[in-house]
Amino acid sequence: MITREEAAALMESKIANINLRKHIYAVEAGMIIFAEHFDENVELWGLTGLLHDLDYDKTLKDPDRHTFITETWLKPYDLPAEMIYAIRCHPGHAACTSRLDWSLYATDPATGFIVACALMHPSKKLANVDVEFMIRRFGEKRFAAGATRENMAACSNLGLELGAFLELIRRGMLRINDVLGL
Repeated sequence: MITREEAAALMESKIANINLRKHIYAVEAGMIIFAEHFDENVELWGLTGLLHDLDYDKTLKDPDRHTFITETWLKPYDLPAEMIYAIRCHPGHAACTSRLDWSLYATDPATGFIVACALMHPSKKLANVDVEFMIRRFGEKRFAAGATRENMAACSNLGLELGAFLELIRRGMLRINDVLGL
């Protein structure tokens, strides 16, 4: 298995955009907190989040290829099939069937939504964003319009209410607030 340090170096070698890197680190943090919550393999789940958008820069104009280049790049690491499958699921290229799949599918857009909530909050601080604030913003279709509400609402497949789901991710993101700068 690839180490977390190797995965981070690989991701940073493929992703030039600092904000996209922050997004990827936020997804990793969200996946780690869900692994802890569900008593799953924290290393596997964290690495899945860290590597999920590896080919994003290469596939930006060709989203149908997103994750397939990543899969090719990751072949030499002989990673677990469940990780590769979850990565393929997150943009909808495969049907979610496991907790890992659903977690990545729902967490990916939720991190951007939560960042938007923090930036919109009067304090501009992630620590001050509460569930009520996030739920209110969730109902505003024009707010963080790129954060697919349907994907986030899929947290119900994890047995989580939307508020609890968003709060778990926010708590995970707070752990890396020095990286996110929020």
